[in-house]
Amino acid sequence: MYRFLLKPKWIAFHLLCIALVVLMVNLGFWQLHRLESRKDFNAQVTERAGQPAAPFDQVVPAGVDPADVEWRHVLVGGEYLADEQLIEINRGQGGQVGVNLVTPLRLADGSTLLVNRGFVASPDLTAATAPAPPAGSIEIEGRVRVSEERSFGGFTEPSGQLTEIQRIDIPRLTEQLPAPVQPVYIDLIAAKPAQDASIIPVPEPELGEGPHLSYMLQWWFFALCVVIGWVLAVRRSAKQHQRDRDKALSEGVGAAAADSPLPSDDAPTTAPIGTPGSSLD
Repeated sequence: MYRFLLKPKWIAFHLLCIALVVLMVNLGFWQLHRLESRKDFNAQVTERAGQPAAPFDQVVPAGVDPADVEWRHVLVGGEYLADEQLIEINRGQGGQVGVNLVTPLRLADGSTLLVNRGFVASPDLTAATAPAPPAGSIEIEGRVRVSEERSFGGFTEPSGQLTEIQRIDIPRLTEQLPAPVQPVYIDLIAAKPAQDASIIPVPEPELGEGPHLSYMLQWWFFALCVVIGWVLAVRRSAKQHQRDRDKALSEGVGAAAADSPLPSDDAPTTAPIGTPGSSLD
């Protein structure tokens, strides 16, 4: 009854269904792993950002792995290098498009620390027209961040002196800044004296879990639909094959009956005289 499942087109159909199920199940597990990673990220940010702000040199000592201290709040003082200010273009915040102002801060030990002073809702802003940083000594509370890396398909920063950047790539910017440059940068939270009111501090990262759980369930539901579709297709084809077989059988019996000779009305219904079993009486 199910021998038709071994036909080439059915074998191709089986393989397609198997491939789809395997793909969708793995996509579901991928979303599950992303959900777990997001939960780990949220826990890490909550734990580190919840610690009291501490002096920068205590949180980021020499030789520390930047990833181990990201999201910690630090206190640091120094003087802005206004002539070295950059703008990070193509930023968005609060539904608006603009730029981030990135200004190097010279620390007491002579090193340079990049400070993301915040967002300005003006996409046409340039380094020359951007609000200047406060002059003189300044005290900052900030959030430690690691160097930003180029994402897949992202633009590569050109060589030479930059005033506009796509990302805060510390190794790249070290080429044009007074050395040494700290291995992390900070997002400014508050400063004394205060900076221009048009500059909006970069907010804390969102700690939601995102749509990963719903995407995971969707992929596994789609995989189940493929399995159900395969079962329905097999059952429907099996029933159709059975109907065709029954029809062919009934037509074959009818044709055989039509081909056999039928007795005429005057044909003898008893054996002829003289044949074995006949009576002469």
